[in-house]
Amino acid sequence: MADKPSVLFVCVHNAGRSQMAAAWLTHLAGDRVEVRSAGSNPGDRVNPAAVEAMAEAGIDISAETPKILTADAVRASDVCITMGCGDTCPVFPGKRYLDWKLDDPAGQGVEAVRPIRDEIRTLVEDLIAEIAPVQPEATA
Repeated sequence: MADKPSVLFVCVHNAGRSQMAAAWLTHLAGDRVEVRSAGSNPGDRVNPAAVEAMAEAGIDISAETPKILTADAVRASDVCITMGCGDTCPVFPGKRYLDWKLDDPAGQGVEAVRPIRDEIRTLVEDLIAEIAPVQPEATA
């Protein structure tokens, strides 16, 4: 992994789980991690219930748009995480592939999306601890 690890979150529509995961990682890790998200069949817009659930956590994803999954995005990422939706990433040597089994928020109201949002936060926190832990301040 480079000095700054890169993570790609993938789900079919890139409208719910992967958008929430990317937002959590950006919010919690700041500039310590490069973050991407994409989908094999991107939706027209981010799931409104996901937008609302993330807004409740103080994170605005309303301006995000679903993006198409490309081999270049996988190639540029150290860790590729599918979101339990059966999507597959092109496989390149030296990449780490994970699959997070998460319920699909598509068509769900915000009440159903909140626990998914919270589960994603926990998974992202664990990922950060592994790939980009906060380094202790150096003392002189």
